[in-house]
Amino acid sequence: MTARQKDEKIRCDACPVMCYIAEGKSGACDRYANDDGKIVRLDPLTILDRRLAAGDQVKPFLGAGWDGGFDQSDQMFVTAVGAGTTYPDYKPAPFIISREIEGVDFVTVVTEAIFSYCGVKVKIDTDRHLGKEGAIVRCNGEAVGLMITSEYGSQMLSLGGVDHLTGGSKQEGRTTCDTLTRMCNREAVELTIDDGATVTVQAGEAPIVNGVAEKRMRVGCGSATIGMFASQWKGLVDEVVVVDDHITGVVSEHQAGKVINWPETGIKIKGRRSTPGRYFQVAEPGLGWGGTDIQDPLTILGDWSPKKGARPGLTLLMVSTTGDQFAYFELDEELQPQAKPLPQTLRPSVDLITENCEPALCTVLFMGGAGGSLRAGATKNPVKLTRSVQAQHTAVSCGGVPAYVWPGGGITIMLDVLNLPDNAFGYVPTPALVAPLEFTVSRADYLELGGHDSAIRSIAEAVETGSEYGANSQLIAPGANSLLTRDDDDG
Repeated sequence: MTARQKDEKIRCDACPVMCYIAEGKSGACDRYANDDGKIVRLDPLTILDRRLAAGDQVKPFLGAGWDGGFDQSDQMFVTAVGAGTTYPDYKPAPFIISREIEGVDFVTVVTEAIFSYCGVKVKIDTDRHLGKEGAIVRCNGEAVGLMITSEYGSQMLSLGGVDHLTGGSKQEGRTTCDTLTRMCNREAVELTIDDGATVTVQAGEAPIVNGVAEKRMRVGCGSATIGMFASQWKGLVDEVVVVDDHITGVVSEHQAGKVINWPETGIKIKGRRSTPGRYFQVAEPGLGWGGTDIQDPLTILGDWSPKKGARPGLTLLMVSTTGDQFAYFELDEELQPQAKPLPQTLRPSVDLITENCEPALCTVLFMGGAGGSLRAGATKNPVKLTRSVQAQHTAVSCGGVPAYVWPGGGITIMLDVLNLPDNAFGYVPTPALVAPLEFTVSRADYLELGGHDSAIRSIAEAVETGSEYGANSQLIAPGANSLLTRDDDDG
């Protein structure tokens, strides 16, 4: 690089990478740029206006005729989306906003936080087997997390974390950072699970497992399904087996069947009997019936016992916990089940299972530790902020969305990314995620914390003057996705 080329670039100090950026270009994060010799934030500052209904058009409050004033400022909230960071953290947050709510003066500290200690928890609604607990989850071949517990009708992933972001190879860290950023911004990401499935995950959308979009999550385990619908089958069929990877249910043995005087049938189930009518481990997990690996449900049946009620002509319904798979059989003279068409009288009961299944969706929860030196942007004594959050005197939000703060030490937060404004998350190539973060506390308590009182501004002043990274801004309704951007040349 020649001396002249270097002179044409300026250094960005918004994160530890400290990019040199040429005029008209952006840095490695694509969020800061050199605009006529000044570092500016490319994404506009987002302000929520609760007077707008969700889904309304964005209000062009900085258009012609705007006089710089805001009425009902208690209905407006300056988020950290587009605000800029406090890095290198000794300086006050980009925006420290004062506003009156029901006669009380509140202060909101607004900053984009750089998270190395962060990740996402992903809930995937499906009874399909995605992978064993503890299996490595990969994106583009790089390890980005692992399978964790199965929940009721869902399977869970834990992705990211500091070990994947910075504890492995450079490529692993970059891939993990990109995966988390895209998922938090509600983009579709394809993941592969070691010795398991390939699944496409997108917040608020159905999971796609091995190329097939899931439609519904199960109504319950096989035992729960019998408990709900046993009375629907009484008198229409002699036996019902609900196939499930967790608990396969048999109506004639189940307590629900006993209560309504369902007779014995002599059926034999291969599996580990738990309690009457409830069987574990009838098959291996998989993508077949009820989250098992079976395609033929008869493989879980043993020999029928005529001493316990088996007889020629006995009818059997086998169904999965979503109603997607079902089959109907009659025992022949040798007590062997023979496939028959499903009687129309049983069709409504299968449809009722399906009706009671909720749509299959992916849920992405961002989780991060908001500690470290970013707290210095709020107060000169950072531990006071932590203790105020723990005592619930200071509220924590991300992009205007209240965050769940975990009990215990530090400031560990979690929230549903579907609730945030569009494009709320960014990254720095250290690698780490950048997420909006706001702390709201009464002005009196803020001063007690040792807050930066000289940096407090009104909403109108903050929007008019912006931060050191510029004054671009946008006003949206909470939950709105349609955004209208204002820049300084427009008004």
